[in-house]
Amino acid sequence: MHQIIYALVEASTTDEALAVGRSVFDRLVGTSPEYGAVFDYYVTFDDDSTSVAGKARWGELPIAQPIDSDSGQELLERGWEETKQEFERNLERVREGIQDLNTEAIMRDEELVRHACYNLGAYRGPSLFLYDEYGSAIRHRDQLDRVLESDEQMWIISADVHY
Repeated sequence: MHQIIYALVEASTTDEALAVGRSVFDRLVGTSPEYGAVFDYYVTFDDDSTSVAGKARWGELPIAQPIDSDSGQELLERGWEETKQEFERNLERVREGIQDLNTEAIMRDEELVRHACYNLGAYRGPSLFLYDEYGSAIRHRDQLDRVLESDEQMWIISADVHY
């Protein structure tokens, strides 16, 4: 499965933002032993070397944009809306499962209720779309607002990830 995720980073230039963004994505694919992989690989939208990911899959997407630009705001809104929608979808699945299924059925993960519980509690991975410059997922609006309150120029970098 593929999805687009976004890194929010502090930087003074496009090149610096892309470099910091790549370090975030490197953490998420576990390029170093101290980082556990939550995605198999990533492709940023400046990479033309693949025919199955990035631009080849999704079309043109901004590579690195200042958050205060129109395209940066569009990417940020897209990432936040996807985060909220995925949370609400999992929350609804949990609510319905708890109402309709007994304990044994939930333990067996019928209707993927237990999996939805896992997704609700996840700190990284496919149910989350926005990440800070340390590779931590942005899970709620207060956290997003804190990241955006930086004194430095904030950038958003897009990547296609596979899981």
